[in-house]
Amino acid sequence: MHTLSFRLRLQLATGLAAFAFAPLAAGLSAAQAATNTGASGPIDPARMSETMRVLSSDEFEGRAPGTPGEAVTVKWLIEQYQKIGLEPGGENGGWTQNVPMIRTRPDPKATATVTTRGHTLELHQLKDVALSTLQPIQRLRLSHVPLVFVGYGVTAPERRWNDFKQVDLHGKIAVFLVNDPDFDAGPEEPVAGRFGGKTMTYYGRWTYKFEEAARRGAAGALIIHDTPGASYPWSTVVAPQGEEYDILHGDKDLKSVPLIGWIEGNAAHALFAQAGLDLDRLRRQARSPDFHPVNIHDTTFSLDMPVKVDHLQSQNVIGKLTGSTYPDETVMFGAHWDAFGKSTDAQGNTVIRRGAIDDGSGIAAVLEIARAFKNGPKPKRTVSFASWTGEERGLLGSSWYVAHPLAPLDKTAANLTMDVLQMAGPAHNAFIIGAGQDTLQDDFSAAALKQGRTTQPEAMPERGAFYRADHLPFARVGVPVLAVMDMAGPFDLLNGGTAAGSKWLTSYMACYHQACDAWSADWDVRGAAQDVEVVRQVGYSAAFSHDWPTWKAGSEFRAIREKSDANRSAH
Repeated sequence: MHTLSFRLRLQLATGLAAFAFAPLAAGLSAAQAATNTGASGPIDPARMSETMRVLSSDEFEGRAPGTPGEAVTVKWLIEQYQKIGLEPGGENGGWTQNVPMIRTRPDPKATATVTTRGHTLELHQLKDVALSTLQPIQRLRLSHVPLVFVGYGVTAPERRWNDFKQVDLHGKIAVFLVNDPDFDAGPEEPVAGRFGGKTMTYYGRWTYKFEEAARRGAAGALIIHDTPGASYPWSTVVAPQGEEYDILHGDKDLKSVPLIGWIEGNAAHALFAQAGLDLDRLRRQARSPDFHPVNIHDTTFSLDMPVKVDHLQSQNVIGKLTGSTYPDETVMFGAHWDAFGKSTDAQGNTVIRRGAIDDGSGIAAVLEIARAFKNGPKPKRTVSFASWTGEERGLLGSSWYVAHPLAPLDKTAANLTMDVLQMAGPAHNAFIIGAGQDTLQDDFSAAALKQGRTTQPEAMPERGAFYRADHLPFARVGVPVLAVMDMAGPFDLLNGGTAAGSKWLTSYMACYHQACDAWSADWDVRGAAQDVEVVRQVGYSAAFSHDWPTWKAGSEFRAIREKSDANRSAH
């Protein structure tokens, strides 16, 4: 546990006295009731379960932005905020913030062609490649475009690393490896540990690689998929069927390259082999700071792909409780309301990817915390409760808010995000996502300890969870953040220990972003409620304080926050 530097206010041990303990979930057995420690405070597991059931029901159609399912979702969320008694926190005194988007839907039957000295390799959409675009173009045409292998595609001067050297990517497609340069490195290799080892940095995220290709003027960017490096299987990559969303960008904003996409591992090996190159050997070479980009000689990429383009108006839903003493200072709780909507499978059947846990569980948490705050004393700082759109499409709703904030970001004390909570019951432990970043994580550890739980860094840092949820846009502008994501590792459950925790995690990951992420009456939501109560306590402390959570030395976000230090006052 980290040393506390942002002292918990109102003494968490006694602060719960202001709230009534929640009832147990309906239908719990006597054995389950006996193991309930009462550690969920005012957070009601049964009500959380009901929220997830409703949000994942047929009526909500998988909650995709810009669909009839969004209209149902937004209406329902506003009704819940009103029933709780929140104030509107959106634009112009309303409950929502408009988020203009584009949606692109490429032809699922498209085929790309890779040609090398008369030899041809066909790459079929959704089988060998997952190709798309974030530009509003109705036909993506690329004719014999050269390919350049850029290793991990990382430019990190502070780590003495530059994969690009002097290569000119204009008019070319950059081919990347996923994750960081040291992800597969052995301990004897010079790169070992330079990027955190198995802990993914932002340089390892696919979003960074697409951004880097755009900064360098490339015509396209392809990432070679491998399951360990990506942290999810090829089925997850192709599940959206190439559909992409983006927010509308200003003239001065960085624009995406015309072609973005992934290439399946075996197909990538075949492409390199056709060009007389050994991909495995190049992987090893890419783990050296001396690596230079490799022009895939005499090899070009061609594509003629129709694209359906829609201009959408999506919405964030925001409620608040105005602070009694420091109303211009904000503590924000958030989760995303969107999932992946409806689609048709190969047999013509309608498939709904319901997102019951991802992130119906987070929305259930936000509503529970909002209800607890409303039923307690008025907070000193304004407390905001955000339901974001477009997280699954690239953190779009939260990114739009950060670009168009409705409360000053330099006076936003904390953003607390909940995304995927476990449904296997109470646990002895909890996980810290991106451990060591800021003092909110210390407060999380202290509050969990008062529940009798230990905390530990996420067990699978290679997944880069800290860079994959709606707290990230806030971190990137300097707002201290806390992310709770129960995909972080196997919980040590009161009933069954880590073996049972591992079983739940494996089962859930098989349904990640799939239709089987659906509500079940068999869930034991008390473990999720434990985590939500810890988050509530951390936010409660910040909301009734005038202290400011801070980034720790070594965090990449500390310097950003320090630029606005003069705008924040302390008592």
